[in-house]
Amino acid sequence: MTELFPEQRYDELEVSIPRFVVIGTDVYDAFLQRNDLRELAEDDTPDDRLAMAFQRAEFPAEFAGDIRALISSVHAPLAVRSSSRLEDALYEPFAGVYGTKMIPNNQSDTESRYRKLIEAIKFVYATAFFREAKGYLKMIGRQSTEEKMAIIIQEVVGLRHGDRFYPNLAGVGRSFNFYPVGNAEPEEGVVDLALGLGKTIVDGGMAWTYSPAHPKVSPPFTIKDMLRNTQTEFWAVNMGKPPAFDPVKETEYMVKGNLADAEHDETLGVIASTYDAPNDRMVMGVGRPGQRVLDFAPLLKLDTIPLNDTVSRILKRCQEKLGAAVEIEFALNTGKDASRFGLLQVRPMVVSSEKVEIPEGELVGDGVLLASSNTLGNGSNHELVDIIYVRPDQFAKDQTRAIAADIDRMNRVAVEEGRSYALIGFGRWGSSDPWLGIPVDWGSVSGARVIVEATLPDMNVELSQGSHFFHNITSLQIPYFCVAFDGPHRIDWNWLDRQETVSETERVRHVRLPSPLNVRLDGRGRTGVIQK
Repeated sequence: MTELFPEQRYDELEVSIPRFVVIGTDVYDAFLQRNDLRELAEDDTPDDRLAMAFQRAEFPAEFAGDIRALISSVHAPLAVRSSSRLEDALYEPFAGVYGTKMIPNNQSDTESRYRKLIEAIKFVYATAFFREAKGYLKMIGRQSTEEKMAIIIQEVVGLRHGDRFYPNLAGVGRSFNFYPVGNAEPEEGVVDLALGLGKTIVDGGMAWTYSPAHPKVSPPFTIKDMLRNTQTEFWAVNMGKPPAFDPVKETEYMVKGNLADAEHDETLGVIASTYDAPNDRMVMGVGRPGQRVLDFAPLLKLDTIPLNDTVSRILKRCQEKLGAAVEIEFALNTGKDASRFGLLQVRPMVVSSEKVEIPEGELVGDGVLLASSNTLGNGSNHELVDIIYVRPDQFAKDQTRAIAADIDRMNRVAVEEGRSYALIGFGRWGSSDPWLGIPVDWGSVSGARVIVEATLPDMNVELSQGSHFFHNITSLQIPYFCVAFDGPHRIDWNWLDRQETVSETERVRHVRLPSPLNVRLDGRGRTGVIQK
């Protein structure tokens, strides 16, 4: 990468791809075949039982020697993730659908480290047949028999702080921005940053979002919003006392920390500001007492390390090479003498070229179910007669898991009947934090062809463009609407309540319409409308 970063200031920033090895698809095939796992994996076996069956299976002996040789020479924490035939195809991404397992790789003997690595590999194999993956396959018209999975074992970028191992920040960058604000343009891209491992971002947690063309321009937050809606927890690899044995849990060797932990680890210096309460203002850095806020101002506004320049250059070069908009994942360690930027993944995005024009007058009127000036995607759909929606009068943040379960059951019925639907709910769809939104996964919404996120006064969060959930929405070209409770447009809940009931629970209702919805999105104009 040296030709990309010739300037002298890059002498203090190492830019590289972390070390990795690949286990080929032939190992996957041999593992499934010799242990007779295909039939079990393709039935309705619950995820936990399926994962345990994979753990009990024997790993192909002829490949064990290479893995033992690897583990004997590497002592850093490792990320074990999939790289499959279907996963990163341009119109069929599997980002986040299969599992990734982090392991500390710090046991004193080689045999223990080898055993933990094999457990992680088996876990990732098993996730190809979990309910979420099966639902996603069905949605894109694929069969699990088509899948060929390789495994990437990659060094985790980070530094050890006591029992925690994590980078100063992780990020997701996109060369196309579906939600530009202010003077930003879609083609200028977007970046999400978070303290710690990137799981916070890709799971739809709190992250800091900015345009790489305007790094010093903060999102349109008030100070109150920043105090309430910025990151307060982070993920790290657990390097301390081993947890209870649970090889079928993705986060078995991960721990959460808070801002007090990060301050103790001295990892906030270049990424945080401090709230000056007496003067009701933010002060860059952590040189005074007060509440810390992760706004990444020292990096973005002072440009102390060429982070934004690095991200911008990589996005531009990757887009040129792939001939399409791209998404990258990265991590950064900062140090007194030198810092390290690790490029973890690159994958293509899909940006529809269909031209859709929506006159302003068509965003209002009795024939409009909902409209938005904050949409994701581009195109139209004129086939949906089913809607699954969360009842606004019954919604509560402490009930989002129960709501997700209701939606999952309705989705299963719809998929079995071959019916697609529009999905309407509150908060951030797909978030791993149930207090930010409804924590569904792909398997729970696999029949949705239009997704609507509404906000409420106490459930009013920014969309997370860096999450795998959103990557898959855009790549599958599923229209996504955000309708703010205090915005210029409203959802016609009364009309929805009058439609024919297919099924309902206390919190969620499935209705069927007498005629199809007219769904249109203008991706360039950032507007969309669903007409009755």
